[in-house]
Amino acid sequence: MPGKTSDQAPDRAPDPTLSAFGKIGAHTSWANTTNRTARTAPARAALDQKFLDQADGDPQRAAHLRKAHFQRLAQLSAQARRSRGGTEGGVA
Repeated sequence: MPGKTSDQAPDRAPDPTLSAFGKIGAHTSWANTTNRTARTAPARAALDQKFLDQADGDPQRAAHLRKAHFQRLAQLSAQARRSRGGTEGGVA
């Protein structure tokens, strides 16, 4: 599983205290960010470059790869909502 390190136990639930501290830090960091677009620009550029590299430099193919990627994410999100008993059209 991506993001897992070898020292993490796969069957152990995350510590809610650590999760809360992480959320507080993230909200504080974004609250102190005056230009959100500039802060996220490097990540957006890297993702665009990833698709362009996969498409061998063809911008049209890269656009299709990008659309397929986000469609796949949307499908996985909908599947997760269904498995949790959420509703498709409304708020879960």
